[in-house]
Amino acid sequence: MAELTAYVFGHAGDGNIHVVVMDNPEDALRWARVEEAHRRIVHRVLDFQGTCTGEHGIGLGKREFMALEHGESLETMKKIKALLDPRGILNPGKMFP
Repeated sequence: MAELTAYVFGHAGDGNIHVVVMDNPEDALRWARVEEAHRRIVHRVLDFQGTCTGEHGIGLGKREFMALEHGESLETMKKIKALLDPRGILNPGKMFP
């Protein structure tokens, strides 16, 4: 992973950091390394009882980690979403994997 380029920046006031690992998404082997680095970073953050979402919310890139971060409460979140959006028209398919 040492050959990857990453930028780390954040918000000192609230302890929020962003890690952006960059490379060529058209190179499948290198992009697989970027995705693995991303997974490792998120797992480490969760090990420290942090969150993978930050102020931007879940996003498409983080929804695969919802179950890992929230455990059993994810089902409660899905029920609340269904109550507030019974027709599934508010950002369909964006929040839950």
